[in-house]
Amino acid sequence: MIRLLLLTLFSLPLLAEQATPDRPNVVLILADDLGPGMLGHEGQGIVKTPHIDRLASEGISFSNYYGNPYCAPARWSLLTGMHNGRKGSGSHTPGGQLMKFDRQKLGPKEWDAAFMKVQQRAKPVPENEVFLAQVAQQAGYRTGQFGKLDIGFLTWHSLLTRHGWDDYEGYYDHQRAHGFFPPYLWRNGEKFELPGNDRIDCGKMSENGTDPVGSGGKTYSQDVFLDGMLKFLRENRDRRFFLYHPTQLPHGPVAVTRLHPDYADRKDLTLSEKKYATMVRSLDDTVGRLMQELKALGLDERTVVFFSSDNGHETYYQNREGQLPKRIWRSGKLADGSKSNLEDKKWRTSNEGDVFDGAGGRAGLKWCAFQGGINCPMIVRWPGKIAPGERTDLLASHYDFMPTLADLAGVEAPPKKDGVSYLPTLLGKEQKSFQEKVFVKSSGPMGKSVLITREGWKLIELKDGSFQLYQILKDPKEYHNVAKEHPEVVQRLVKIFKRELESDRPDLAGS
Repeated sequence: MIRLLLLTLFSLPLLAEQATPDRPNVVLILADDLGPGMLGHEGQGIVKTPHIDRLASEGISFSNYYGNPYCAPARWSLLTGMHNGRKGSGSHTPGGQLMKFDRQKLGPKEWDAAFMKVQQRAKPVPENEVFLAQVAQQAGYRTGQFGKLDIGFLTWHSLLTRHGWDDYEGYYDHQRAHGFFPPYLWRNGEKFELPGNDRIDCGKMSENGTDPVGSGGKTYSQDVFLDGMLKFLRENRDRRFFLYHPTQLPHGPVAVTRLHPDYADRKDLTLSEKKYATMVRSLDDTVGRLMQELKALGLDERTVVFFSSDNGHETYYQNREGQLPKRIWRSGKLADGSKSNLEDKKWRTSNEGDVFDGAGGRAGLKWCAFQGGINCPMIVRWPGKIAPGERTDLLASHYDFMPTLADLAGVEAPPKKDGVSYLPTLLGKEQKSFQEKVFVKSSGPMGKSVLITREGWKLIELKDGSFQLYQILKDPKEYHNVAKEHPEVVQRLVKIFKRELESDRPDLAGS
């Protein structure tokens, strides 16, 4: 039934093959909690990211690209092609269940029975819902996902296959993914153990990052995922594929098996800052290994590589004063002890105790509706197709990736989704269809939900129900709230804002 429905939604693969004979392989690497300021080409002065910087120098970078303020809503938007202000957005399953079963020390049969009960209680997926990987499948691509699996919190084999994944490897539960030394992971429905890892919490470290290097276990999850992805590339070198890597890196608490030599002996960094720098470097090394393998397999020029992050920067590391910068802003204070506000004294990583300035001077960080929480990197490389060293301020978001993938794969995008393909911009062609607005729903302490328009207006709803207005293309770091100067703009955008918030999903009409 589902397969028949998909055939009615998309163009036939044969027709797509005839229309786009040079359809590329697609690789999407999604970092976790990585702000733009952590990348060398964006001005990072401590941590080197040569391989990600190479993507930028040989491709195109977006400066006006948006995720969500935190993990699960960002992944939901990416994988459904819808903004997360729609009804029913977010994870449909509870987190922490597998660790709960493990702590109860259930036998294999009891463990499986408990897991099955959770699955049976989950909200069913509408038959007419189309997910990202299914778009690639319909074009004849082999799909693979490695890392922090699926939309958010708990998933399982039948749900992953329903979402369109032919192959996968990783964490079923995102709460387990807060540790980098899991005793087991899942590969295509089968549980497999990781040697030397025995902690139920997957070796989760303390939030201040002061645990000794190597604490938690022996087998590092990112190493497992890299091996799995390299194997996937080799096995599918003779067919088209879509590889999606939702890595844990550099989400904290910080944990590494060893310090990178560039940072191990630095006197100006704390232990936790050294570990965080090593995690970002490990992410960059993963990008480098994947690029190296594509080259070795002769797939370099036949593969378009996307690099982004789910949300903005987060600070899971202790500074030289023994403070966690994120705890300072959550206390409502600035580093000097004065009270912060959402006007002239916004919290910024650039001057509030973050040695890396991971948000690049933007206001706020993860969980915030300001740019530090939602303005994400997006870099795209496709040799011979995308001009090197380009930069664009085109408005785009995670939910625009689905129609872009459909264009690359040569099939029609699923109808009535919120996204708009930005492939013309990637190829240096005229962008005739535009994303007129990006809507982001949030509930954090620094702003609730957000509406951003193609003209550069950004409307932020605060917790007290009032609104701020910024001219984001002129004032990307949000120093000047211009709501009083432009009340007519506020009035117009508030109407759109209220229309979008908790709106019905047009792609599921009739379900």
